[in-house]
Amino acid sequence: MENKSPSAIARTVEDNSAFRTPHSELQSPLLLLEQVTKWYGPVIGVNQVTLELHGGIIGLVGANGAGKTTLLRLVTGQLRPDLGRVTVRGFDTWNWQTKRLIGYCPDADVFYEEMSGLEFVETMARLCGYSRREARQRTEAVIEQVGMVGRSSRKIRGYSKGMRQRIKLAQALLHDPELLVLDEPLSGIDPIGRQDSLQLFQELADRGKCLLISSHELEELEKLTDRVAILARGRIAAVGPVRQIRELLDHHPMTIRIDTAKSRQLAAELLAFQEVVGVDLSESSKEMPEVGTLIVRARNPRKFYEDFGRLVIQKELDVRRLEPLDDSTEAVLDYLLGGRNV
Repeated sequence: MENKSPSAIARTVEDNSAFRTPHSELQSPLLLLEQVTKWYGPVIGVNQVTLELHGGIIGLVGANGAGKTTLLRLVTGQLRPDLGRVTVRGFDTWNWQTKRLIGYCPDADVFYEEMSGLEFVETMARLCGYSRREARQRTEAVIEQVGMVGRSSRKIRGYSKGMRQRIKLAQALLHDPELLVLDEPLSGIDPIGRQDSLQLFQELADRGKCLLISSHELEELEKLTDRVAILARGRIAAVGPVRQIRELLDHHPMTIRIDTAKSRQLAAELLAFQEVVGVDLSESSKEMPEVGTLIVRARNPRKFYEDFGRLVIQKELDVRRLEPLDDSTEAVLDYLLGGRNV
């Protein structure tokens, strides 16, 4: 396979046009960010971000502090860009006409805790300008849509994290927006709640909504969509199908720490692996003199873990610790941006 530089990989993924629907080049984009930059004093939040969305479910992936929330606040018109422009259907996000096109589900929980879920959503509808009658009708419709019928009369203070997320989503759906912006909607939800949320997001997409979903959990987003924009240090590192990004990354080394009682034996075994490009052996610590530490650099992480698992079983190795040192989204993005030399 041709050996590509990290910057070339980023360009390859970005050129994939993953966010375009058929014939989308003939349509105006639903969401368009053009060279958008936002500063917080001397700190840069997002840096020269360009992104174009036309529909479907799109994942915005990045480590904590990568700039996801800042980007979403720019998209929803809560922040003004210092440079560049953000538009929805051609309207600036600060324009009042844009507010009818966007539904926002924030990461933070800020409720009137003494209200019931039904009262809260209906109050939000009234604040949107709907009459009392229409506010009630819309509230009942979205409460049913998010699966909160029978529970919406309870006080919010007694809601689980999953129920709170559903109520936040209900208020975002009140005005039937084209674009739904969801900031970490899966954070803190139990497995059953996650599955229900994923199903609900898919149903909304099937009804023609465009969902921009921010998360630091790439695996969860993969259950919904193969289209992601990866954000690192305030910049878009790659845009494209998850599968293609993973395949490209398989050919760039990752770093793994292994603590074992037979460090020299394991180092010799690992150097025989085709995917291992280097092994460093550290001295044992005073606290655990019988245990040594290996720092392993390996390409194709999936194959390495499969081979390593078989080796541990066959040799009955005593492995005390196995820790990917750069298996975070931020490290993946460092590869794409050329910021890490392994």
